[in-house]
Amino acid sequence: MADTLDPTTLGDLLRVASAPDFARWQDQIKKTGGCAQPVHLTGWSLTRDKSTGQVLHTYSTQDEPGGRLRIACGNRRASRCQPCAYLYAGDAYRLVRAGLSGDDAMNIPAAVRERPRVFATLTAPSFGRVHNIPDTGSRCRCGTRHTVDDPALGTALDPETYDYTGAVLFNNHAGELWHRFINRLRRELAASAGLTQKAFKESARLSFNKVAEFQKRGAIHFHAVIRIDGPDGPDSPPPEWATLDLLTQAIREAREHSYTAVTVPAVENEPARTLCWGEKLDVRPIQAFDDGDDISEQKVAAYVAKYATKAAETTGALDRRVGELAELDQHRVPEHARRLIRACWDLDPLYPDRKLWAWAHMLGFRGHFLTKSRRYSSTFTERRQVRADYRAAEQRQALGLPEPDTTLVLADWQYAGHGHTPGESALAASIAEDIRINRETAREAMQDQRTNEGEY
Repeated sequence: MADTLDPTTLGDLLRVASAPDFARWQDQIKKTGGCAQPVHLTGWSLTRDKSTGQVLHTYSTQDEPGGRLRIACGNRRASRCQPCAYLYAGDAYRLVRAGLSGDDAMNIPAAVRERPRVFATLTAPSFGRVHNIPDTGSRCRCGTRHTVDDPALGTALDPETYDYTGAVLFNNHAGELWHRFINRLRRELAASAGLTQKAFKESARLSFNKVAEFQKRGAIHFHAVIRIDGPDGPDSPPPEWATLDLLTQAIREAREHSYTAVTVPAVENEPARTLCWGEKLDVRPIQAFDDGDDISEQKVAAYVAKYATKAAETTGALDRRVGELAELDQHRVPEHARRLIRACWDLDPLYPDRKLWAWAHMLGFRGHFLTKSRRYSSTFTERRQVRADYRAAEQRQALGLPEPDTTLVLADWQYAGHGHTPGESALAASIAEDIRINRETAREAMQDQRTNEGEY
């Protein structure tokens, strides 16, 4: 590692590694999973026995390296913090998988496997011709056979005629388009079953989990797991009329219905626009196992988890808010992404309520990347609480403290910064890599054990 570091970083690394409290610093970073941007806290905590008032344990950051406690940033973006994004992706995978195959720890019955369920992809419309790899394997319209990693893919063939305004406005209203689509889907299902909206709610519930993905052209589209349950969610079976074919057809009709469109009013020199989903719609049944052309529960969960940690930076945009247009030159943002960001800048004063400039780094998109209906499965908050409870129990055992219902904890914490120095960053990256290798080794060993057990 030392051979690849610049002199400044190497000097700082040696300073950190030679410090008398390096072992404790290293222990802190290991507990964060090798977090690339840890949050620094200062403060103290005190644990008392509720009945006697006896002080059972005290802690202060005064004895920590630099007088600070470092905790994981929890950022979901892989471009910002790979270790925390890995944890987020793991939670996303389990939440999606639980809604497909059940999970006793989340109180989701395995009977959800028997429900009508599909994996649907709703795309953005065309805003102009872009460089692509045709499905037929022929050349792009530009006359070139692009490779899959060609940076030209997704960029406009003619930037002067490409509708950058329409692209960012679609991204900006994508959340509303989804909300309208789901509302219309419920109505289509009710109509197909010959029910009123009230009767539909009394007999069935629509559950979903969706993730947003940026296409190479910078337009957002959604991948969604959509499932029909009984009125009480996963705990109740769906009615007899709820079939896979009915769900599939209702999705197609809901996407095409005029209700799902959003109208943007005319402002100054911008005409009124009607935003709607693109013509391309993919609806595929989800199978319990991989047995052919249909997709399996595991593939769907892995696909959603993969895109849950990505955002517009996959198109060449920035992974944080843009303060000034000059930053685009500083970070060498590609021309296509630059024009989309510039469109957000130009449109922001025309549509002040849409906050386009605040979301320019997301090419106008202002929604959550991973959302779900209330009864699809568990939540990220619950998963984080499970980990927090486990770590608290582990610490109580290590310190010999009684159960939390018999103790009172007093604490005072203050934010003191975040991140690493250059040397600390290099060391943290090394720790994160060691953790990744150990994790992969353990996974391979577990897989080998399962394979061997199956042979006997």
